[in-house]
Amino acid sequence: MISRFQAEIATALATLAFGLIIVNGAREFGLGWDSSGPQPGAFPFYCGLLIALASAGTIVTTIGRRMGGSAALAGIFLDKEQGKRVLAFFVPMLAFVVLSVTLGMYVAMLLYLVFTMRFQGRYGWLPSLATAFGTAAFFYFGLEKFAQVGLLKGPVEAMLGL
Repeated sequence: MISRFQAEIATALATLAFGLIIVNGAREFGLGWDSSGPQPGAFPFYCGLLIALASAGTIVTTIGRRMGGSAALAGIFLDKEQGKRVLAFFVPMLAFVVLSVTLGMYVAMLLYLVFTMRFQGRYGWLPSLATAFGTAAFFYFGLEKFAQVGLLKGPVEAMLGL
C-alpha cells in the first residue's frame, strides 16, 4: 500500500528533478539578453525554475502537514487492487513503447490493440483484429502516404517494402 504522503513526496521529487533537468539544459543556450532580445534558454530556464520551486514548495507543505498531524496524508493512496489496475494499463503501454522501437510502430500498434481489446476489454477476436488492422491502415495511409510523416519502422515493414 502506498500512502498519500508517500505519493505526494514521490511526485514532488519527480517534478523537482524534471524542473532541474530543464534548468540545467536551458543554461547551454544562454539565459541573458543580447542585441536581439532574450537568448534561447531564457524561457525554458524560467519554466524549469518555476516547476522546481513549486515542487520544493509541495515537499515543504506536505512535510509540514504531516508533522502537524494531518489525517488526510495517512490515508491510503493506492491499495493492492488499484495497483493491479494501474499495472494492467502501464505494462501494455511500456510493451508498446519497447515494441515500437524494436519492431516498428505499426507492428507494435497491432499487437497493443489486439492485446488490450481481446484480453483486457474482452472483445472477440474479429473486432480486436479488425480494429487493430483498421487503425494501423488508417495511420499508414493518413500519415505515411497523405501527410508524408514517417513513423518508426521495423523489420516487418522493411520485409513488406512499406
